[in-house]
Amino acid sequence: MLNEDRLFPADPETRKVARRLFAEIEHLPLICPHGHTEPQWFSKNENFADPAQLLIVPDHYVLRMLVSQGISLDMLGVPDHTGVAKQTDGREIWRLFAEHYNLFRGTPSRLWFDYTLEFLFGATDTLSVQNSDEVYDQISACLAEQSFKPRALFDRFNIEVLATTDACTDDLKAHRDIRESDWNGRVVPTYRPDAAIDPDHPDLLNNIETMGAQTNEKVSTWQGYLNAHRARRAYFKSMGATATDHGHPSALTADLPLEDCEALYAKVLNGKTSDMDKELFRAQMLTEMAGMSVEDGLVMQLHPGSVRNHNQSIFKTFGRDKGFDIPKSVSFVDALQPLLNKYGMDKRLSLILFTLDETTYARELAPLAGAYPSLKLGPAWWFHDSPAGMMRYREMTTETAGFYNTAGFNDDTRAFPSIPARHDVARRVDCAFLAKQVTEHLIKEDEAVEVAIDLTYRLAKQAYNL
Repeated sequence: MLNEDRLFPADPETRKVARRLFAEIEHLPLICPHGHTEPQWFSKNENFADPAQLLIVPDHYVLRMLVSQGISLDMLGVPDHTGVAKQTDGREIWRLFAEHYNLFRGTPSRLWFDYTLEFLFGATDTLSVQNSDEVYDQISACLAEQSFKPRALFDRFNIEVLATTDACTDDLKAHRDIRESDWNGRVVPTYRPDAAIDPDHPDLLNNIETMGAQTNEKVSTWQGYLNAHRARRAYFKSMGATATDHGHPSALTADLPLEDCEALYAKVLNGKTSDMDKELFRAQMLTEMAGMSVEDGLVMQLHPGSVRNHNQSIFKTFGRDKGFDIPKSVSFVDALQPLLNKYGMDKRLSLILFTLDETTYARELAPLAGAYPSLKLGPAWWFHDSPAGMMRYREMTTETAGFYNTAGFNDDTRAFPSIPARHDVARRVDCAFLAKQVTEHLIKEDEAVEVAIDLTYRLAKQAYNL
């Protein structure tokens, strides 16, 4: 299914350079500093259930495309908010997916899926209605083997380190079990405090109370609330965490006087907040989190600009992360100024910025990262985690921010088997970009080799203190 020159330039001489560059990095270990795989997979190390449950049901990229063509989540076996699925026959889900596999032509999902089918499961013909059952049986037979358990796949994928994303109230039992096992795979947590920060989160107050109970802090006060975050961050760090993650609606930050912070927090606890109050509280908490990162060294990631759960009926029936998060425009220059005025020149802060608004690459993000020592640019994210999106990212940021104000690549996936496929795409696109720079005499080939290794391996390790 997959041509060995996929994603390389069509020009023969440039393609030759890309091949040589790729040969230098193809087999480097995978650094996975941000993603959404489940730590329980690696703590329990149980065989995955069936092809549909592994490759279709949890993958919101797959779900949203099929739903856009009128296929219901019920038909795809997605459980409702109570955990009940109407369709439980994995083979039928797989057949439905195969019947509509043509919908993924031209998308990164097709690249990832073809790679997974061919290199992981040995299926070398394009998935179709005709071979659906055969491929399903082939994958099922693989999944029953010891060599396809989560830890074995982790090792087979050559993953050096993998970070999960965990709620700030998580007890991290799965991570503790991994650490206490006889397996030496490195899986680390990431501190995600949104559910105890965002006034729009339905469980905000319960989560704050839970943090108070976990830390013995008086979370009814502003200082006690901040101390609870500090204590939870310290616990995550003791369990191997090197980073935090913040998925706010915008990049707005604030630096309010103490009395204003206390008054605003009291409003949040009382549920008497306007939309402006909510946004201001999130803004203040980003600055507070930056201050804590200066103190404890945890790398800070900011993923703004997604309108979460855009369709309320889908959200009410099926819950979060079902393909209905939609990008919106985001401002960074004005929004980040309060935080950067306070901490932007402090080398102890490492803030990695992501965006779903590509118009900000050249206008805002690259100039910011090219000036502030605290800032790095995360890779092309989510809807732009694609060959064309990655190339646009390099073309729009490199001249201003260079390569070394970026944070390498991360796969940001819930679909564990797609991890090597995503890294393969990123490595090939970077080699294509660098090969063009070489053939246009912007950099020398030996420099391009060094940059390719840095983009693939070193920058992510450095950016995330791994």
